[in-house]
Amino acid sequence: MLDTILLAAQAFSLACMAGWLTIGAMENLLHPFLNETYTAEVMDMARMREDYPEAYHFVAYRRVTSPGLRRALFRCIVVWEIAATFALWIGVGGLGLAAAGSLAPDVAVAIALVATMMFIATWCGFLIAGNWFCYWFGHEGGQNTHFQMTLWGMLNAVFLVAGAASLGV
Repeated sequence: MLDTILLAAQAFSLACMAGWLTIGAMENLLHPFLNETYTAEVMDMARMREDYPEAYHFVAYRRVTSPGLRRALFRCIVVWEIAATFALWIGVGGLGLAAAGSLAPDVAVAIALVATMMFIATWCGFLIAGNWFCYWFGHEGGQNTHFQMTLWGMLNAVFLVAGAASLGV
């Protein structure tokens, strides 16, 4: 019985992340201007250029000025986000099937772990790219969100691995 509850708890934990990312993906599809505007602002280094011109001088070469390139990069981000969202929901389904005894737990946890790594990669990608564009100069809220999501994903990965170990998988 503990095995079933553990798999169900892992499915719930993954479903929470999937739900969060689903809302983000839907917003990016239905109202792309909400995130695209700030993503373009980060790549343009607009706030840094305006508020910290002496620091901007040293990193100005990193700026992406092409609106077309910024739009294409944003679209790539959205495609990745949708893929990660689908992977998370597939992981939730796999863990649910494993809890019901219809899928081997090791397969379900492996799928869930891959999906969780995609979630983590999303936020680590924003942290790395944000670091390149010095987004701590004026986009601290975004940076904080990316850190929190990275930690959430990593904790979920630990839960999946620890749960698999306790299942003997």
